[in-house]
Amino acid sequence: MICRAILVCSVPVLFLAGYQPEQPDYHVREHYTKSEVMIPMRDGVKLFTIIYLPRDQSVKCPILMTRTAYGIPPYGPDNYRNVIGPNNDYAKEGYIVVYQDTRGKFKSEGEFVHHRPMLKGQINESTDAYDTIDWLVKNVPNNNGRVGLWGISWAGWEVSQAMIDAHPALRASSPQSPPQDQFMGDDYHSGGAFQLMYGFDWMSSNARARATPTDQRTQRFDYGTPDGYDFFLRLGAAANAREYFGDSVPTWNDFMSHGTYDDYWRARNVPEHLKNINHPVLIVGAWFDAQDFYGPFRMYGALQQNSPNNKTYFALGPWLHGGYERMDGDTLGNISFGSKTGVYYREQIELPFFNYYLKDKGDLKLHNVEAFETGKNVWHGYDRWPPKGTRELNFYLDEKFRLSQTPAQSTDPQAADSYISDPHRPVPYSAEIRTTEGHLFMVEDQRFVWTRPDVLSYQTDPLQNDITVAGPIEAHLEVSTTGTDSDFVVKLIDVYPGDFPNPRPNPQNIHMGGFQMLLAGDILRAKFRNSFSNPEPMAPGQVTKLDFALGDKYHTFLKGHRIMVQIQSSWFPMFDRNPQKFVDIYHARESDYQPATERVFRTPQLPSHVSLSVLTN
Repeated sequence: MICRAILVCSVPVLFLAGYQPEQPDYHVREHYTKSEVMIPMRDGVKLFTIIYLPRDQSVKCPILMTRTAYGIPPYGPDNYRNVIGPNNDYAKEGYIVVYQDTRGKFKSEGEFVHHRPMLKGQINESTDAYDTIDWLVKNVPNNNGRVGLWGISWAGWEVSQAMIDAHPALRASSPQSPPQDQFMGDDYHSGGAFQLMYGFDWMSSNARARATPTDQRTQRFDYGTPDGYDFFLRLGAAANAREYFGDSVPTWNDFMSHGTYDDYWRARNVPEHLKNINHPVLIVGAWFDAQDFYGPFRMYGALQQNSPNNKTYFALGPWLHGGYERMDGDTLGNISFGSKTGVYYREQIELPFFNYYLKDKGDLKLHNVEAFETGKNVWHGYDRWPPKGTRELNFYLDEKFRLSQTPAQSTDPQAADSYISDPHRPVPYSAEIRTTEGHLFMVEDQRFVWTRPDVLSYQTDPLQNDITVAGPIEAHLEVSTTGTDSDFVVKLIDVYPGDFPNPRPNPQNIHMGGFQMLLAGDILRAKFRNSFSNPEPMAPGQVTKLDFALGDKYHTFLKGHRIMVQIQSSWFPMFDRNPQKFVDIYHARESDYQPATERVFRTPQLPSHVSLSVLTN
């Protein structure tokens, strides 16, 4: 393990969501020509592509491309981007930069299929990427025969598709925050629960059927209120969105017909196709990614298993979804990271990676894993993730809402804490009033819910020593319900000391003393406890064991802080409500939603706990 630099900051500063620092003065038009072409695919469909070509033709240059479903404006040969590539450092390096509307989107021909599956003998995003690369290296002047792909979110998924049966000219790929399995933790589901708020917003804006190719974006859905909690409560079951969408969003209707992990979802499982990868790959993940947190880890695991000799790098930083591309990365919400981690990533990781493999430039000094440790705020280099030298440390629920490293000692075989989960009054996921999911709830102060009677909160005494989590976090609950199905949400929280200083300046009077920073959290729909393909009801009153992952983290709980675990049965409207009755939840009737009493046991025989992978000294 190598520590790059210790980044110390005594007080956090306020982060402004969506802030993007201006690029240094660079006039793309002065240095590049722009052309728009329709590139033919093997089935005759043509994809709209924009090519930025350096005016200086004295040196052959690599091609850097992104393929996306989100549009590639500005359209028109005389309308130029202010920034090309991930940032204008690539323009200054002289890269040929290519953008493409994927099949069925914006100005490309063809039919859009949401995450088109990999079916043998059929066209897909892999074949489209192959055909595009083949055309580019044969038709774009002055290229050096090497192509690199980069993309965030959907575009990151496109990169992962292009890596499958890749064109030989593809020499470097960087899938960034790439969804890999949409039923297993990316974008739309986690633990079998449907990510209602994000799914509704994304599909209403990005998945509507179109009549003809166009350069116009779909008008955003008008919720008629700023209060998403109220809107989605009135919506009821997810399938009721058809009242707003009709047949204009075919993917939504598809999802509502596939409420379990069936062949529809299995065909969209990317990692099973990531085999025989033989070119350098830089995977990027964000510790506080609300949309595609699990995808990068699944992709990394698949490459380690299926292509262990490939040169695969993994960069992990303290960012929101895609926040590493333009943001400074020194803060998120009220949390400070002590340095500009986004700038560090762009200058010390991403650009050197592409320069080395596409231009033979520089001496690449990257470790296989470049990971930022929050809490202590320091970059580390490792050979693998999780790093070597970790052990499992359990924190058990105990009486008087304490969290202990030793199992509960109660002599009462029924010792448990209980709460009533009412789907008509679900626990909100955020204190913000909004209709879209947002990002900052990933580090939000959980004091807005911890006094609710339907949220159980357990915490340690102030820590006597630092505890560093470096790897997976898992929840192990022993529970019962009076219903026949329930959701269980577990959150891991870093509780700041009471005398922790407030940020300066502090215009919103944010109090950091006692701040409950959400570090990790996830949900399990209990009917999927044994199988995501074959759900089973819960037996009322019967103790049921639930084991589920909360994701990986690299974070130090500092001396004097407390570790907290919160347990609840709704996280609304980020996830749809469980009626607490064993039914098809997407099509549940209003009469199906019923309160249930949930019990969480804490006995030597039923030791509910959270396990952490911690680094040993």
